[in-house]
Amino acid sequence: MHCQFVDGKPPVVLRHHLNLGRYNRDTDPVDLTSQYLTKGGTPWLPVMGEFHFSRCPRADWAREIAKMKAGGIRLVSTYLFWICHEEEEGVYDFSGENDVRTFVELCGQQGLFVVLRIGPWAHGEARNGGFPDWLLHKGLPLRTDDPAYLKLVRRWYTAIFRQVQGLFYEDGGPVIAVQLENELTDGAQHLLTLKRMAEEIGFRVPLYTVTGWNAASGARIPVDEVLPVFSAYPDAPWSEGTGPLPLSPHYVFRKERNDAAVGADLMQQTTPDGWHLPYERYPFATCELGPGQQSTYHRRVRISPMDAYALSLCKLGSGNNLIGYYMYHGGTNQIGKHSTFQESRATGYPNDYPIRNYDFDTALSEYGEARPQYGMLNLLHLFAEDFGECLAPMPYVPSKKTPTPEDGTTPRAALRTDGRSGFVFVNHHQRHKVLDPWKNLVIEAEGICFPAIDVTQDVSFFFPFRMQVGERELSFATAQPICRQGDDWFFAQIPGIPAHYCFADKEEWTEREGEAAIADLGKTRIHTLPFAQAQYLRRLDGKLVLGDHSNWYCLDGTLHAIEGGTQRYWTFDGGRRISHTVPDASWQQAVLRKEPCEASFTPPYEEELFLGGVRPRSFWKLSVSSPCGFVEIRESFDVAELIVDGELAADCFGTGRPWRIPASLLYGKQCVLVTTPGNPAVYQEPGES
Repeated sequence: MHCQFVDGKPPVVLRHHLNLGRYNRDTDPVDLTSQYLTKGGTPWLPVMGEFHFSRCPRADWAREIAKMKAGGIRLVSTYLFWICHEEEEGVYDFSGENDVRTFVELCGQQGLFVVLRIGPWAHGEARNGGFPDWLLHKGLPLRTDDPAYLKLVRRWYTAIFRQVQGLFYEDGGPVIAVQLENELTDGAQHLLTLKRMAEEIGFRVPLYTVTGWNAASGARIPVDEVLPVFSAYPDAPWSEGTGPLPLSPHYVFRKERNDAAVGADLMQQTTPDGWHLPYERYPFATCELGPGQQSTYHRRVRISPMDAYALSLCKLGSGNNLIGYYMYHGGTNQIGKHSTFQESRATGYPNDYPIRNYDFDTALSEYGEARPQYGMLNLLHLFAEDFGECLAPMPYVPSKKTPTPEDGTTPRAALRTDGRSGFVFVNHHQRHKVLDPWKNLVIEAEGICFPAIDVTQDVSFFFPFRMQVGERELSFATAQPICRQGDDWFFAQIPGIPAHYCFADKEEWTEREGEAAIADLGKTRIHTLPFAQAQYLRRLDGKLVLGDHSNWYCLDGTLHAIEGGTQRYWTFDGGRRISHTVPDASWQQAVLRKEPCEASFTPPYEEELFLGGVRPRSFWKLSVSSPCGFVEIRESFDVAELIVDGELAADCFGTGRPWRIPASLLYGKQCVLVTTPGNPAVYQEPGES
């Protein structure tokens, strides 16, 4: 079985062709070409993760930002939901969980950049798309250049600006970009009006972005004024039906940037009047790659770690040069003075979402717990940080045979190359489909013929060829490069594929599968880590740290494990690994006690329990033995609400997975769990992907 690629042609690289990059720093200016972003004049491949400060307790912000940084995030994007800050007209709230200035400052203190998504319409599964109720009641033509509407938008933008003034990139602050509006597919003039308004008010940033999707023709945007950014999700739980969906195209390498499942269901190549977004003028940038997905009431999804990892890897192999996730960190919806703040059918939207839960089944959970995709995705992020300058200018080159999502036989591969060196990307994962084994697969790229490999497991990976390693050229490796630290180079061994290294001077060797190894090459060392172990490699405070099945982050100069209790990690000193143990004698994993109890009260927001119709409810009294760790609700349910001291503290739509709740949420409080039985009318995933 052979995999070859078409003859690639270097693209024309346009520079200084967009009205961007004007508001900058004298040193390290941020700008873009038609192929990639630049920082300090050199190619830059940043990683961005969405985290909503208004959906997280303020006391947790610094810790959760540190976890994002440890996971390789370098840009934090965040919505400002108008309804959260001005629920009542003229009464602004930028305090507590709404304190955007403090949040931005905390990001800056940890060396992270910020992308403000200022709306005015945001979506984000928020009530009215983030519009306050009072705005809707005015009866204005919203999301248009109507003067009365624009007057209110100007007032909103001005309120935001007053909070973040002095924190822009040109001021030495972390705010590097602003996203205008969201998912406006046919409003080029309105988007330009919003940009001009934001600039007049004082939002001076190097980059202004808009979402670029609606159909293959692309959203109508002010072409030379903004950077369009794109999305790709593993699933589409907002789809109206309750049956299985077609297989996702995002697990096949392809040049298309639009997600057919976001926005319009049917995609046209060109609109009737001939509009087509000039993609060749912009680098391929994403803002909404889904490392998880939020279930709706009628469609319950479970995203596997490989669903998340393979999706991001496929987009990277397809030319993505801004890796942007939505959501990277889950959260908890606020409840307003007059209403709940989640999207629902009661507010005229097509979906019902939980009142509180915005966990998103993503890399960092609603409560900051690390899921497996957190570490897996970091392998891509470490690579982007250390080798992005090399990769970003390399265009995507497709294979000669491009499979459909339903095709499990044809190898799925892509090439990114400068014409001599580069990286071969391979994906052997399709959500909801088991692919055929690819036996004796031989990959040929730019005159390099990789040794035959068997790709039989559920894996996604990329291999380098003609890669400069110190003073020597690595002809190829059947191991995935991760990062470098001084003279130490780190690679991951892909499950089922021996890690073979071949240098141009003919030195070559193969490492034993499943074992960590260090090869001393004199001036450099090559560390090979099994893929399962490599997922715990982190760069913290300038040093590489390898957790022992634990996820570490750095806050205020101290290393902490996300997981509680006594934990261990290793650091590297040349060819040695040094073990460190951090004891925690106070840790006592909580034990959950769950007892049936009488329905002695009417739960707040009882209507959520009856989304599937009025049905029996079960009540349990909950208590925990300590505030440490998480406890699980393992029984199946349709809707569950956790009432703590009389208030709705948490809720969940059942997906078939245990519902994990932090013991600290329950400890020392009066807690009642209310559930309803499963609803056969909703769509449930057939099993783990």
